[in-house]
Amino acid sequence: MTQRIDDGPVTPRAGFFQRPNLGKAVLVIAAYLVFYLLVGQAVGALFGDRINKDDVLATGASVFFAFILPIGIGGLALFGFTASVGWLREVFGRQTVGGRPWMWIGPGLALTAIVAHAASTDWKSWRPEQIALMAVFGLCVGFTEELATRGLAVRMLRGADHSERFVMVVSSVLFSLMHVINLLSGMQASTVLVTVVYTFGFGVCMYLTMRVTGTLWAAILLHALTDPTTVLASGGVDKSVTQHSGGWSLVTAAATILMVVFAVVAVFLVRDDRRTTAQI
Repeated sequence: MTQRIDDGPVTPRAGFFQRPNLGKAVLVIAAYLVFYLLVGQAVGALFGDRINKDDVLATGASVFFAFILPIGIGGLALFGFTASVGWLREVFGRQTVGGRPWMWIGPGLALTAIVAHAASTDWKSWRPEQIALMAVFGLCVGFTEELATRGLAVRMLRGADHSERFVMVVSSVLFSLMHVINLLSGMQASTVLVTVVYTFGFGVCMYLTMRVTGTLWAAILLHALTDPTTVLASGGVDKSVTQHSGGWSLVTAAATILMVVFAVVAVFLVRDDRRTTAQI
């Protein structure tokens, strides 16, 4: 008789991950990053002539092959892995750990930054196809990175019976460390360091978004809106919107800084107890 786990039969891989721990969570994130980098190399080798090295956002084909295709394939691979270990219902279904009123600050700060980015964007300088493709890119990034960290990593850390404080901090650290690979694309070390610090704060806000709304999809949506609005507001990839003048840019800078500060405070506020319904 075949034993079943959640939505599917047990496979050797599923059995291995049904005994989760921190090391296996790190393994999944590391394996995803290696896979993503290899896919990027393959796409570059096959379609490198379609990518504008001087201005990646210059053409639709350049955006698609440089950004959308690699992260899209990575997301499909993570979705397939989630299905293979029988965790689709747990990861994408209703959260079993509830939230508290103060946690709404997390999604509030993220939404404030999104609105400020949109308001400070010079929309006339972007073609409709560029805006549409950046929206698709945002959906791919939001789905893939949230599935990896707030989905799989959180599921595995909770499965290892770690406290919610540990789950929040470690999943956010893993999310921030994922961005260290930007060094391989030539980004300056100082910029990568700032990115790592910011993404830790953003990761905590997304974890709290998931808890207080009760669903991973809310974090995916906010994340999907964050990346494209940031790029469109700044005028390019890996550029800081806070370098530009204007009231909305100041709002963006304030929200970004507050995310990091709030993340540190949240470490001390988050409760370790598990609840079955959200307390909001």
